[in-house]
Amino acid sequence: MAILLGVFVAASFGTGDFLGGSASRRVPTVVVLATAQCVALVGAGVMVAVFAGDASARDLTLGFGAGALNVVALGCLYAGLAAGRMGIVAPITAVIAACIPVVWGIANGESLPTLAFVGVVLAIGAGGLVAHERDEATEEPATRAILLAIAAGTLFGSSLVAYSETSHASGAWPLLAGRVVAVVLAVGAALVVARRLSIARPERSMAIGAGLLDVAGTGLLLVAVRDGLIALVVPVAALGPAFTVIWAWLVLHEPIGRLQLVGLVAALAGLTMITAAA
Repeated sequence: MAILLGVFVAASFGTGDFLGGSASRRVPTVVVLATAQCVALVGAGVMVAVFAGDASARDLTLGFGAGALNVVALGCLYAGLAAGRMGIVAPITAVIAACIPVVWGIANGESLPTLAFVGVVLAIGAGGLVAHERDEATEEPATRAILLAIAAGTLFGSSLVAYSETSHASGAWPLLAGRVVAVVLAVGAALVVARRLSIARPERSMAIGAGLLDVAGTGLLLVAVRDGLIALVVPVAALGPAFTVIWAWLVLHEPIGRLQLVGLVAALAGLTMITAAA
């Protein structure tokens, strides 16, 4: 069940990243982020109403911290996706985001079957292959976009660790706490940085979609890491860039290079190994 949830998480994050990154190419990133997080806050409120829980002060504190890390990570990711090739930025972010929780899980005593371990390594390595594709114009990836991707991955991975440390009994309260912090930070940044907060209908629709998919993916991930090993679930969720790359190919006509195709095939193979072992 946790592996299946991981696949849905990957689809949610990958599609949401594409929408947020696309909107950020036309509208300031902070405005897109603020819009998306306001929508995500409403979604988190619905989840709390549906999944009742009893959160402790520790759970809420972890939620606040995870939300702050997550919204800054999203800002870096959207900016990176707007500045560079989506097929490069998204996979780099995902590989780094996957490595941090996996190392954390193993360091805290989680054990993996041999087949699952091979699958985890293959899935993470697949993200690296997808990210290895060069920019056609310069033959080198854009430095700013790569740095933003590295920052986003580090922050995302840390936020996942924080969410995973919340108790089962807390339900969706940590998620709501995280969204409250995210809205405050995102809206505050938009008020300070952006000249105007209005957003045209196409970009607004993209931002709304990004917010809904972001909170849905985070909620599913929270369920998954509580019900299964974090070292198994996160690499599956890290396959989200495959969806981003496919959407960029279908909508923006970004080319998919040979190494990216090899990476996507390797990702599917790693997912199959993880699922078989689980």
